[in-house]
Amino acid sequence: MSFDSLGLTDALLKAVADQGYSTPTPIQLKAIPVILEGKDILAGAQTGTGKTAGFSLPLLQRLAKDFDPKTRPRKVRALILVPTRELASQVFDSIQTYGKYLPLTAQVIVGGVSINVQTRLLRQGCDIVVATPGRLTDHLFQKHVNLSDVETLILDEADRMLDMGFLPDIRRIMTYLPKKRQTLLFSATMPGDIKALADSILNNPVQVEIAKQNATADTVSELIYGISKENKRELLSYLIGSNNWQQVLVFVRTKHGADRLEKQLIKDGVRAASLHGDKTQAARTKALELFKSGKVTALVATDIAARGLDIEELPHVINFDLPQVAEDYIHRIGRTGRAGLKGAAISLVCTEDAYLLGAIEKLLKRQIPRVNDTGYEPISLRSIDASKKSATANKTSTQGKKDFRHHNKKKPGAKNESPTHSRDDKPKQRSPTKR
Repeated sequence: MSFDSLGLTDALLKAVADQGYSTPTPIQLKAIPVILEGKDILAGAQTGTGKTAGFSLPLLQRLAKDFDPKTRPRKVRALILVPTRELASQVFDSIQTYGKYLPLTAQVIVGGVSINVQTRLLRQGCDIVVATPGRLTDHLFQKHVNLSDVETLILDEADRMLDMGFLPDIRRIMTYLPKKRQTLLFSATMPGDIKALADSILNNPVQVEIAKQNATADTVSELIYGISKENKRELLSYLIGSNNWQQVLVFVRTKHGADRLEKQLIKDGVRAASLHGDKTQAARTKALELFKSGKVTALVATDIAARGLDIEELPHVINFDLPQVAEDYIHRIGRTGRAGLKGAAISLVCTEDAYLLGAIEKLLKRQIPRVNDTGYEPISLRSIDASKKSATANKTSTQGKKDFRHHNKKKPGAKNESPTHSRDDKPKQRSPTKR
């Protein structure tokens, strides 16, 4: 099928053709007709499947249909909530790209930049707001924006927003929206809290599923390197240098770890930059631009970058640290192997990380291939697997005991990022965890 068969207007079809697209992706085929009908939708789609265009195109068409040029200032008719600044910029760019032949306007509202500038832009009016929940809540509290005319609400990467602790902000934002509206919820995974949120905000939604849950792309090859913790950095530099890799996204667990590894790689002769929640928006934008342009070889990032980074033809992802939350492994390696291209994902695993590897493989329901000879002091992969089994057995033996963590309602991933003043990466009430 082609985009012509989806019922899109000539202005949108022209914008799509300008980008060189002719065939819609599976999520676009299923979601666009449903959204054009005005129905709510609950969509499960992995990153890199074209879901941004899947909701942007029908949203723009519905807004343009009832556009009134006499309305001044413009009223906010659509709200798109996303977890990170990078994803907000990506969604905004898509809105601008596909809506360039339409008279609609949009604004990005995220932390890390002047709230006063955003206030002026909001008061001038716009049709679409793309926002992170924390900064939007700030504007709502100060009455800088009116959401009473919103016709469509879109939650993109909803599971990530809940992981980052944004549920209270999302609930507060809902109180400012009209009850009669179209709501679209997109999520890479469908845990129980996402289903509960969907039940509370969606009205008879159409469910769209285009990929197996907890599945990695077939285009991504995966390898586990068993290596001691103290040799990880040396192996990483060796892999980059000996293979002449030009673009590598490296994931670490903490902000401090990202800065430290960046400096170590630079000392090893690898052009590197870091990206995490304590960076200013200007610094984050610059680091990403340097990486995309090829001026930086290795971008060292925390999980804030696991969603929302749109890097064409990214060939390599390396897990320097395994993620604390197993699902984040899927999101991390989903940065490569996009749009049908081949990609490689390598994880450097020490004995201490055996329990994390066990959680990931349990989620995937398969074992990730191992590399037995790393060229460094050998760490027996058998010992890692034995440690993994031991950790699983210990967890099973204590299932009947009361877990104190149920009384400490920290969301998964709370150790990875500490709150910043901008509030888009974490809510203010969350306190940082020292590592």
